Amino acid sequence: MPADGLTTRQRRNRPLVVVHTGEMKGKSTAAFGLALRGWNQGWDIGVFQFVKSAKWKVGEESAFRALGRLHEETGEGGPVEWHKMGEGWSWTRKKGTEEDHAAAALEGWREIARRLDEQRHGLYVLDEFTYPLHWGWVDVDEVVAKLREREGHQHVVITGRYAPQALIDAADLVMETGKVKHPMDAGQKGQKGIEW
Repeated sequence: MPADGLTTRQRRNRPLVVVHTGEMKGKSTAAFGLALRGWNQGWDIGVFQFVKSAKWKVGEESAFRALGRLHEETGEGGPVEWHKMGEGWSWTRKKGTEEDHAAAALEGWREIARRLDEQRHGLYVLDEFTYPLHWGWVDVDEVVAKLREREGHQHVVITGRYAPQALIDAADLVMETGKVKHPMDAGQKGQKGIEW
């Protein structure tokens, strides 16, 4: 047992910063699996999706919106909010200038920071948030400071490649996905139900 003076109960209820990074798929999938467990516990779930196009029909979004409606109608699980930050900065299309995207990413982060101050959600999923950090659109040190100073019982999971070292150092749990084999290496295209 660590000599930190915390009780078992305090250790069990300490909010975590979780980072899912690495070159292989599965980072967001793992984060949404965690969010499903949180929803089942009655946590208020806030999803903030960066990078992926705002026009994409994402399967997880449909499922979580349905769970949010189920909560509203029956009280089962917890409330759910899903936000797409900006117009989407996917690797396939970029509407607007880089400055536009950087400003939208920063405003997205500012909204998340406001919500952390308000203790609005029990679990925040910042999907693909490592990219605005990696590109310098959002200051890593500011994010780390806000995560360290957050109050209450607010878990935060951040996904995406290229997680900055400062974020990794600040996190409680870090997983890195690594590729052994991928069907796209053999020319397979992304498909419904697997990639989205």
